[in-house]
Amino acid sequence: MQISAVSNRINEWSGSVLIVGVLEETIDNQINLFKTIIKDTYLNQRFNEAKFKGKKNQKLSIEIIEGKVQKIVFVGLGKAEDLLIDDLRKAASIGTRQVLSFERKVGIFFPWDAFDMSSAAFAVSEAVRLTSIKDLRFKSETKESTQIDKVELIGLDVKVAELAISEINPICEGVKLARELVSAPPNFLTPSELANEAKKLAADYDLDLKILDKKECEKKGMGAYLAVAKGSDLDPNFIHLKYSPKIVKNKIVLIGKGLTFDSGGYNLKVGASQIEKMKYDMGGSASVLGAARAIGELKPSNTEVHFIVAACENMINGSALHPGDIVKASNGKTIEVNNTDAEGRLTLADALVYASELQPNAIVDLATLTGACVIALGEEIAGLWTENDQLSEQLARAAGKAGEGIWRMPMRDSYKSGIKSSIADLQNTGPRAGGSITAALFLKEFVNSSIPWAHIDIAGTCWTEKDRDITPKGATGYGVRTLVNWIKELNLKSN
Repeated sequence: MQISAVSNRINEWSGSVLIVGVLEETIDNQINLFKTIIKDTYLNQRFNEAKFKGKKNQKLSIEIIEGKVQKIVFVGLGKAEDLLIDDLRKAASIGTRQVLSFERKVGIFFPWDAFDMSSAAFAVSEAVRLTSIKDLRFKSETKESTQIDKVELIGLDVKVAELAISEINPICEGVKLARELVSAPPNFLTPSELANEAKKLAADYDLDLKILDKKECEKKGMGAYLAVAKGSDLDPNFIHLKYSPKIVKNKIVLIGKGLTFDSGGYNLKVGASQIEKMKYDMGGSASVLGAARAIGELKPSNTEVHFIVAACENMINGSALHPGDIVKASNGKTIEVNNTDAEGRLTLADALVYASELQPNAIVDLATLTGACVIALGEEIAGLWTENDQLSEQLARAAGKAGEGIWRMPMRDSYKSGIKSSIADLQNTGPRAGGSITAALFLKEFVNSSIPWAHIDIAGTCWTEKDRDITPKGATGYGVRTLVNWIKELNLKSN
């Protein structure tokens, strides 16, 4: 897909589909403008019959018999005083969904001057690209349902929009990779296959790669991580990718939970636990590797980025972790396992210790960690836990720019009593109440206290059961754009 800005007037543009954003109070002006362009004297009647008033997310498609344009999709933007850049993103997505496979060239005409043009161009371009992604790898017929060749943003200053648009491909390809990893079934995406994906990234984008096998993890004392992997016939793979610029002013670590399948272990997932969906329990690792894909192409000049995934399966066999077992993490802390289905935090424990030893400026982990977070925040907002106000503000700003919902949650020390064990240093789950908070407090025990750290729970945002904004049903790729935006901001501050 080729995306560009064109300075043409709207009546000079020609192509297959024109997507037009309409403000409520300007609807009469828009009708009069398009009457002159498409020579349609019945346009008022069409708007009235469809009860199209320009309200947010309304849409009206009109086929054109003659003229430079084959179809116009009008999308409501609501009132001008309430207009947000996210409304442009949603409108672009709504319009893109109306594009058919034979409609190759799409024009978008929005009220650009209401925003910083660069930001508006980026948001709209990103929305079109991400809405168009279809994962058809496992279908017998792989013909694309939407094949847009060209997208032109009409009426923009070309020079202003050019730089923003140039970043669309690497970032959206990173999201696409994350979605494909999460969507892949567990018999396809195994721990070793996830490591192979990291190898491809290392080769394609000149990243350093280290993969620790089971014996190397044993030498490092990763007893918590390896305990989870014991129940699977497939060996674990501890993945460490690194992006290194010539000059390093920041060093950060991104960690993604990498359970390529989670049966729950002996605390088997039953009933409404959706065991068949547990291929997406590696959503955190997908986001981190998707970010690696984007960073590898964008190549920020001052920030060294480490991407870490402790990949394995949580399965059941004669060697599997028992409820009640005590395991030791690589920092020496002992953990009583009172629930084998709270395994992600065990793998993250050793990953966080490993990350701390790199002595970075900050650590951020992403994980599909708790159902409690989904109950608290739903499917559109991820939970954020950190005791560092600056890191919280940076991540919230990065997520806001991406249109990815995030909300800072409390880390009350008194809740730590819920994960105390009478026979070990910790137990891996606490009481049902505040379950996402005690999970974050558990992870905190494995981070060097001098390093700013944030935990993002994406259990609700990793997957959607319906077409939602810029995300078709299925894997969302949540987190890639937030992480990339955060790294870009760090890079700017260090210049």
